[in-house]
Amino acid sequence: MNVNSALQYFLFLLIVTVLVKPLGGYLDRVFSRRKTMLDPLLAPVERCIYRLTGVDPAIEMSAGQYAANFVIFGFICTLFLYLILRFQRFLPWFFPEYHTTPLSPDLSFNTAISFSTTTTWQAYGGENTMSYFSQMVGLCTQNFLAGAAGLAVGIAFIRGLAREASETLGNFWVDLTRSLLWVLLPGSILGALLLIWQGVPMNFHHYSNSSTLEGAKQIIPQGPVAALESIKNIGTNGGGFFNANGADPYENPTPFSNFLEMLSIILLPAALTHTFGRIVGHRRQGWLLYSVMLFLFIGGLAALHFSEQRENPWLRGVDARHSELQAGGNMEGKEVRFGIAGSTLTGIVTSNTATGSTNAMNDSFTSLGGFILLLNLLLGEVIFGGLGTGLFSMVMTAAIAVFLAGLMVGRTPEYLGKKIGPAENKMIMLYALAGPTTILALAAITISTKAGLAGLTTNGGTHGFTEILFAFASAFANNGQSFGGLSANTTFYNIMTSIAMMAGRFGLAIPALAFAGLFARQKITPRSIGTLPTHTLSFGILLTLFLVVVTALSYLPVFAIGPVLEHLLFKV
Repeated sequence: MNVNSALQYFLFLLIVTVLVKPLGGYLDRVFSRRKTMLDPLLAPVERCIYRLTGVDPAIEMSAGQYAANFVIFGFICTLFLYLILRFQRFLPWFFPEYHTTPLSPDLSFNTAISFSTTTTWQAYGGENTMSYFSQMVGLCTQNFLAGAAGLAVGIAFIRGLAREASETLGNFWVDLTRSLLWVLLPGSILGALLLIWQGVPMNFHHYSNSSTLEGAKQIIPQGPVAALESIKNIGTNGGGFFNANGADPYENPTPFSNFLEMLSIILLPAALTHTFGRIVGHRRQGWLLYSVMLFLFIGGLAALHFSEQRENPWLRGVDARHSELQAGGNMEGKEVRFGIAGSTLTGIVTSNTATGSTNAMNDSFTSLGGFILLLNLLLGEVIFGGLGTGLFSMVMTAAIAVFLAGLMVGRTPEYLGKKIGPAENKMIMLYALAGPTTILALAAITISTKAGLAGLTTNGGTHGFTEILFAFASAFANNGQSFGGLSANTTFYNIMTSIAMMAGRFGLAIPALAFAGLFARQKITPRSIGTLPTHTLSFGILLTLFLVVVTALSYLPVFAIGPVLEHLLFKV
């Protein structure tokens, strides 16, 4: 690893770690309704919204009511976006000479679900399909609303674990409003200004026509790119304004803009670990979760970097060494302005979170590199993850580890002073089985049907299987990135990936909220000599091993016939 790459990685991790505490404390104050510096400006707006909508902020909801409002809100957002997409040709800023990809009913349905679940799976080219109106009023709005809804669920989950003898988790509409006003709106404005400074466009100009040096004609799309780019990252959404997403120079023009965008993706999910520790009254619990996330993140970062920095054995006689004149390593499908380090950092950040804003072709990574990206998706958003969803994913996994550890010592498992009984265990099992059941079932159906195999337009065999598995793992993780060899804009894939996206959004959030509701009803029991400490290094090691082992066991069959086999064949 060269000095520049190591410095970039070190600065990134240092900045994230330094900002975890202040940002986590700010989120705690926002959702505990304590005073913040933005209150004089935003509190009147909040009160006005409650008056207009008839929301009483003093009324709280049970876990079931909170989950129902979350699902209903997602359905309304999906319907709203679907109507915009179906009628976009009649709405402003539609250029029929450039927007040539038709938005069929199934593609509109898939895209609406995609953006309302923060997946932003895009089976279309943005500049050839979406008008400025659809981008701003439709997609950008959903980036705000879906991100805020996910954060609200995460906060409600933390409250449930912290409260005693309570039947409620808070008010969904209050949490949603405060997520929008105090967190996403100021963050996206600041992020957009920084991106404009780096050269990202923010306009409503007509597409530009230009001539290249060779005399060829070229169409250069314009648009309000900075606004969508900022909130797609902060809200852990990931949908690109352009087809090339983070590799497009209008979305991500410089190495510094790439660094800023990766920070904006990961800062809030990382800070929520500290928010968790503060709200439950045990900050070491939060730091333990952050440490496990950081350890797994660094492991993936190192493995991906060294897999991409090495030479490609199929390219004989090519100088793959790093030097002042070349990036070295596997530069296929990567932008020269980012190099190995910038592409590696983006690959790890986006595959660990619910933000599939890639700046390189996943299909061009080495076989081991592609496997690392896939493994991150299959881990289930536990390494920082989505906004709100990443935190409850890690805690639910920790609860499984506590349950198994309790069985081994013959005691009723406890977490945060509360017992994990039969009812809580049922919610944990529903949560744990949702991923493997959905991903493996959909992948099996796909490889067993002509419609599914028809999507493999460039690759077959083990790599084609990996493309299918990666697609459903990404859809379920509400991530949205894919291998480029899969042609997904068909009725079959639009329906199947929609099922995966809804399962990943609601199939995980509902059991998590139910688990939090069960915890909220309990009282904290005093610690005893038999209580398993969940804030120590030994528990952190146990949790890390548990994550890896359970993921490996859940997906062992597909690992054997897919990416691992491909890696072995590639080396031969």
